[in-house]
Amino acid sequence: MSVRLPLNWIVIAVTACLAGCNPPAEQPSPSQATATPTGDLLHIAVIPKGETHIFWQSVRAGAEDAANEVGARITFKGPSKESDRSEQIDVFQGFLNAQVDGICLSPLDADALVRPVEEAKRAGVPVVVFDSGLNANPDDYVAFVATDNFRGGQIAADAMADSLGESGGKVICLRYQKGSDSTHQREEGFLDGIAKYPNIEVISSDQYSGTTTESAVNKAQALFNRFGDEVNGVFTACEPNAEGMLRAIRDRGLAGKVKLVAFDSSDSLRDAMDAGHVSAIVLQDPVRIGYLSVKTIVAAIRGESVEKTVDTGIFVATQKNQDEPEIARLLNPPQS
Repeated sequence: MSVRLPLNWIVIAVTACLAGCNPPAEQPSPSQATATPTGDLLHIAVIPKGETHIFWQSVRAGAEDAANEVGARITFKGPSKESDRSEQIDVFQGFLNAQVDGICLSPLDADALVRPVEEAKRAGVPVVVFDSGLNANPDDYVAFVATDNFRGGQIAADAMADSLGESGGKVICLRYQKGSDSTHQREEGFLDGIAKYPNIEVISSDQYSGTTTESAVNKAQALFNRFGDEVNGVFTACEPNAEGMLRAIRDRGLAGKVKLVAFDSSDSLRDAMDAGHVSAIVLQDPVRIGYLSVKTIVAAIRGESVEKTVDTGIFVATQKNQDEPEIARLLNPPQS
């Protein structure tokens, strides 16, 4: 006599046989259990002030290193001009609309980017501010990752005093761009530091070079037309206005006579220091800035505690120490 089994019994029996024929699933190691699956990487937007200057390409290299390390992917995009606040806001808004997991922002303007960051917080998208400060409520962003720019300006003042020697002289502080907090802090730090030297007089500190080398050349020429042979030294707050000032100094046959202290490195500035046309270069660590910005935003997304302010270090290069390994690395940092 045949026995007809209910259909649901048959399904149960077949399932049990199949399960018994397969080996047990491999249990993930602790590291595997916490890794982000390849197909579900965190998407981090990194928004610099611009993309053309060497500094930003080094920031990008550091950000990419961190993304590979922590299991994330980045999209690196900034405005075409470092003077275009509106375009940077549009870039930020575009990433917000795309629902990225987090944003690392170097604000072109300390005030203009406040509202977009507030909007990101309301949308639940965390923001790390890097390189340049933002006049926002600190609760609106996760952390600030940057050089101590005020201290960097003070170091530049000491380097200027060393280059001028006991006789001192008259110096210019050539500013960069209104609204740029990082360079403003450097300029104010320089003026604070140089005030300690009674033999040094600041004859100009209210002129802005603008964001390009060409605009810096024009401003530098105007300053030399005004002050002529009175100028003994110049401090420039970032790469493009240093490049413009250097060109103007050379055009007037003043290379080596007017002491130039720059902030941030480039190929031409390194060569100029070798030639004695630049007295010192104050150095950040842009690779570290990009690296720690991405590491910090990913840690925050994953619920880990992070420092509110992350200082990435400040250094000064001269002809005497330029071949030391750490200084040499910062004078010629990796680029993406």
